[in-house]
Parts: sequence; C-alpha cells; structure tokens
Amino acid sequence: MADNIIKINKKGEDGYKVISMRIKDGTLKKLDELSQKSNRSRNEIINIILESSIDSVEIN
Repeated sequence: MADNIIKINKKGEDGYKVISMRIKDGTLKKLDELSQKSNRSRNEIINIILESSIDSVEIN
C-alpha cells in the first residue's frame, strides 16, 4: 500500500502568490473579453501579459 501514496503540496507552495489589486473598469472589461475569446481564466491572461512584458519596463 505504500506504493499508492498521494502527495499533495500545501496551497500557495506552487511558486504563485495571491495578491489583491485595483484595476480600471475598461481594463477589466478587455481582460474579460480576452479571457472569453481564449477560453482561459482572467488569472491566466493577466499572468501571460505580465510575464511577456515585465522585462520590457524601463524606469526613468
């Protein structure tokens, strides 16, 4: 029976962190449209956009 061990990580230990943020209505509407068209969650869309653009940010 030891071969049938199911390992479950604690929630939050997957490299992701839960945050709260404020966002403009228009931006949220665009995110929801992208989510619906792509059949992905709002969270997935936000992560894709952030990951693809974060290295392009320059602070002056």
